[in-house]
Amino acid sequence: MCPARYYEQRTLAPSSEDRMLTTKMKTEEDQGKEKRKGRMTVVLGLVTFIAAFGSSFQYGYNVSVINSPATFMKDFYNETYFERNGEYMSEDLMKALWSLTVSFFPLGGFFGSLMVGPMVNTCGRKGTLLINNVFSIIPAILMGISKMASTFEVIIVCRIIIGICAGLSSNVVPMYLGEMSPKNLRGAVGIVPQLFITIGILAAQVLGMRMILGSSEGWPILMGLTGVPAALQLLCLPFFPESPRYLLIQKGDEEKAKAALKRLRGWDDVEDEMEEMRKEDQAEKAEGKMSVCALFTFRGLRWQLISIIVMMMGQQLSGINAVYYYADKIYESAGVNADDVQFVTAGTGAVNVVTTLLAVFIVEALGRRILLVAGFGICCVACAVLTVALNLKDTITWMPYISIACVISYVIGHAIGASPIPSVMIIEMFLQSSRPAAFMVGGSVHWLSNFTVGLVFTYMQEGLGPYCFLVFCGICLATVIYIFLIVPETKNKTFMEINQSMAKRNGIELQADKEELKDFTAVSAPYSKKNEAERNSAL
Repeated sequence: MCPARYYEQRTLAPSSEDRMLTTKMKTEEDQGKEKRKGRMTVVLGLVTFIAAFGSSFQYGYNVSVINSPATFMKDFYNETYFERNGEYMSEDLMKALWSLTVSFFPLGGFFGSLMVGPMVNTCGRKGTLLINNVFSIIPAILMGISKMASTFEVIIVCRIIIGICAGLSSNVVPMYLGEMSPKNLRGAVGIVPQLFITIGILAAQVLGMRMILGSSEGWPILMGLTGVPAALQLLCLPFFPESPRYLLIQKGDEEKAKAALKRLRGWDDVEDEMEEMRKEDQAEKAEGKMSVCALFTFRGLRWQLISIIVMMMGQQLSGINAVYYYADKIYESAGVNADDVQFVTAGTGAVNVVTTLLAVFIVEALGRRILLVAGFGICCVACAVLTVALNLKDTITWMPYISIACVISYVIGHAIGASPIPSVMIIEMFLQSSRPAAFMVGGSVHWLSNFTVGLVFTYMQEGLGPYCFLVFCGICLATVIYIFLIVPETKNKTFMEINQSMAKRNGIELQADKEELKDFTAVSAPYSKKNEAERNSAL
């Protein structure tokens, strides 16, 4: 009996130790998985701030900066012309010159978008942002001294150069930050550039107030301040890493990619992400760098391309500029004093900032599709109700207040989905080789649509009056229907998983499955052997 009990104890003891060892290994494994879950590190947070403030902030600032001092700048144009020619400008010439001043900015944005692909492939994401600061600092200095030099032509020329800066930054910043972010934070980080665009718009509205810089003496300083964020970025960004995906997939430098990833994640165990990037690299070896022409003819990305074109067109053709144009008149019709409209406009800008900030925190919880559908849906309803309210404002006394509510609702809808999410979708729906070309297409559509609205809206407003908002209502509705039927949810998925989810719609499901299986086998086999050897060594 005694030997038997002894034997039983001997056999039970190892079993207990095994269970403890197994539990310990599972705990360590769980901790490893928890550790590998992406988090906002100091390095990632700082590089996000510097990239967004140094580039995206400028875009928003320059969109709004000439609105407040427009009267004083026109007076400067007229006075300068009189000093040269002994007579004042005709009304038609003044209108033409001011139209050029306004419209050259989106035109420059279009040219900047065409430069995205060649520059990010040659200079890298970080390098492109650093070079892009030249397109901001030099024009800022020239516009700041334009009144002293008595030349308005330099302002017009600098507006197109500043537009090039905005066209590059509006595409490169989301690309740079999206490629550096962990998948569980990619949406939130991807919205930060749009957040800083809204902050830039608000800053221009506040600084452009009459009592600050919106005066005949202050407007040159107001125009020159755009160079300050660029100078800050030029000084600070060199100390932060380049996109690890660019370093590995496009430059083939695995050591630098791993070092950059370690700095961004704040830990040394980055093999899972490195393996995922290698898998993407293998899947794109045969493709190489994809040009815009190749993107339009490549069947495997057909619906991704259509989707970004629809979303970018919907973003700009949904009437955001028209709503801001009408806002001042709506506020005045509701009884707001003409001198106080600037404060209400700044209040609307603050609503824009707060709502975009809200989107940063909810995008990972609710997903991209819900915010897109909700955003465009709110804009659609707001445009429809605004049309009715504007037509009845002289008949029903409280209708102007409904109009104000529609403007604020529209701004909220645009800020929560229509403005920030399309750029995030471009990051997520395309792989490394096709992403620069996709941003070129998306950026070009964005700026051309912006330019078109600025060109056509005056005639729409004269011909249709308040009914022009029905056109925008229809565009929002069509965009909502398309997104609901076609655009997939990309939340918390790798780039390869998102690409695979679109394969069936593109008609290449079988080929994509085989390619993914082949790439996964080729890439993961060495790591399986390595992990097995490590486990054997531990046991």
